[in-house]
Amino acid sequence: MILNDEGVPPLLFVQLLERQALDPDALARLRNIMSREGTDEATLIQHDVQAPIRWFREVYPELDVDQATLLGFAFAEQAQLTSFGPLSFPLVSAGSVAEIVELLTYLPLISTALSPQFHPSEHGLTVGFTAHTSDPALDCLVVTYCGSALLRLLDMLAGDMPTVTLHLSWPAPPLLTNHEDVLAGRLFFDAPMSFLHVPADTLNEVCRFSDPLTYRLAIGDLQRTLDQRGRTTSFSEKVRRLLEKDPGQGSSHWVAHELSISTSTLKRRLSEEGTTFRELRQSFLRERAMLRLLDRSMSVSEVATELGYSDLTNFSHAFKRWTGRSPNEFRHP
Repeated sequence: MILNDEGVPPLLFVQLLERQALDPDALARLRNIMSREGTDEATLIQHDVQAPIRWFREVYPELDVDQATLLGFAFAEQAQLTSFGPLSFPLVSAGSVAEIVELLTYLPLISTALSPQFHPSEHGLTVGFTAHTSDPALDCLVVTYCGSALLRLLDMLAGDMPTVTLHLSWPAPPLLTNHEDVLAGRLFFDAPMSFLHVPADTLNEVCRFSDPLTYRLAIGDLQRTLDQRGRTTSFSEKVRRLLEKDPGQGSSHWVAHELSISTSTLKRRLSEEGTTFRELRQSFLRERAMLRLLDRSMSVSEVATELGYSDLTNFSHAFKRWTGRSPNEFRHP
């Protein structure tokens, strides 16, 4: 079993098995895979090992985007307040909707399958979702699950949140026409990117089980654990984090300097992980640009400047190369 596979938090995975979220045939195939890889439910929980997302590709070899979306919603319906390991305690003790959403910062502690990007504005908080499974259908499964589970958790902890919306960047599955969130106006498809939006007046909504002291202590523990994990984080992730700190930096020399290594070492380490600095930077810039452009209060020029483009034309050309649309076409499809 490959321990650094992108995966599902172990307790959540075991709850999916026990709550019959999977049909009997799929459940049997999953148990066969676990047996083949020399593990079981107790071992995953005891060693805090993610259940690899790739297992679901084996279980559902014909899985497509429509099926993955339906599975994501079905799995999210099983989400419990206890499903998220070290994030469960601060979830329950959070004082506001903002504190719940900000816990996504610590998502790497329980799963590396998805990364969030935050964009606060006067209109609220937008959180972009990017999955990292290298499989389009599994990416949809991960994003659908995370977004829908977050809606469910917000309802559990702060009451009905009708103004919090989930936007997914692919067409709605034909069989989802009666989904309750679609009818409630909380779920939208064919979005320019996948994201969750929380309006400004909702961020301060008070949670039912608010415990400020417990929350602060839990966040301190999470940050220390995240810092410790950072010492063994992949070089790809370290590069992404540096780019997030200063999006305008476009030089591999700067990144190598920040990591206290040579540029040749950086190139070699990233090659060992199957990527390059250019690929990582272009992927980051694409995601950040799309998220910023969702905020109509920022001009295209401001987005370009933040991302290190001194020339608006160069940014527009780059964005069209990434997405097939100009920044204005992205904003006004």
